[in-house]
Amino acid sequence: MINFNIPPFTGKEFDYMREAVENKKICGDGPFTKKCDEWMQNKFKADKVMLTTSGSSALDMAALLCGINPGDEVILPSFTFSSTANSFVLAGAKLVFVDIRPDTMNIDETKIEEAITDKTKIICPVHYAGVACEMDTIMDIAKRHNLLVVEDAAQGVMSTYKGKALGTIGDFGCYSFHETKNYSMGEGGAIVINNPDYIEKAEILREKGTNRSQFFRGQVAKYNWVDFGDSYLQSDLNAAYLWAQLEMADEINNNRLATWNAYYEAFKPLEEKGLITLPTVPEGCVHNAHMFYIKCKDLNTRQEFIKFMKENDILCVFHYVPLHSAPAGLKFGRFVGKDEHTTPDSDRLVRLPMYYNMEKSDLNLVINKTMEFFLSK
Repeated sequence: MINFNIPPFTGKEFDYMREAVENKKICGDGPFTKKCDEWMQNKFKADKVMLTTSGSSALDMAALLCGINPGDEVILPSFTFSSTANSFVLAGAKLVFVDIRPDTMNIDETKIEEAITDKTKIICPVHYAGVACEMDTIMDIAKRHNLLVVEDAAQGVMSTYKGKALGTIGDFGCYSFHETKNYSMGEGGAIVINNPDYIEKAEILREKGTNRSQFFRGQVAKYNWVDFGDSYLQSDLNAAYLWAQLEMADEINNNRLATWNAYYEAFKPLEEKGLITLPTVPEGCVHNAHMFYIKCKDLNTRQEFIKFMKENDILCVFHYVPLHSAPAGLKFGRFVGKDEHTTPDSDRLVRLPMYYNMEKSDLNLVINKTMEFFLSK
């Protein structure tokens, strides 16, 4: 069976995890955590990056740092993972879903303004498949309406928008290092703080409400509980695993891009015949080959394709069920405007196997079987 995903592995992970154990420092903010944080700050030109226990907890932190009050509203796409919504719901916000663009499957920036009310607090763009949302427009809307922007860049590590790393454009950015992501520590994430005014508060929130980080830097004389917080520190064992991949980030990125480009070139004839729709990467966006998806003619074709591929030992999968139609979405939010693309396009989308160091023979088999299926239609 050709799996849909295989977690990235470079070969150095075990060496670094052993080193973490030998350091006698396997809790949070050890040497490997610092290496990962500093690498991201330098690579992405970010003010502050801190590893967290997951991409979800990074979103939790961002929602709390935004100072949400009960009844505040957050505008976001419905085509996203539940974690995007959960963080704001847990903080007391109401969800306001808007439609997506069919070309990138990202939030439709032209639909945001009509969803703004006097209760709107945050816009949360989700960079689907590592392809950037139209951030200039979104940031302009946020500035004019005095709103905060939280980038869900869970899939966007190493992607850029007009030269800026995803996650570094809004007030906060959130990364994921789950095993399904391009760079992984099994479970993990990071929060990016792009406004220096929030750094101290973020450190306190992440450190169980204490000023521990300031104490260790010698900035305060006493280590104390100073505000509400939680434990968002990632184990240094996990950070050691991640560090092995960040060291090789460019190589991993180029390897994935080669697979993505091979798919794209192979399937161009299918799109020209009107049999599928290929992904779009807008001008000014550099993606990270997080996933390769195609859109079938309709839901039935997608189901037939997934079944056909599975019969040929290839695992292809669909993606999100739109949140606004889910039980929790109906309970905690509302959809503004017409669902022109969210549901119809999500019904057509299917993801192909994509991972670091995919065997050439496996790649060719996926391509050949995909061509066989659609050309028989």
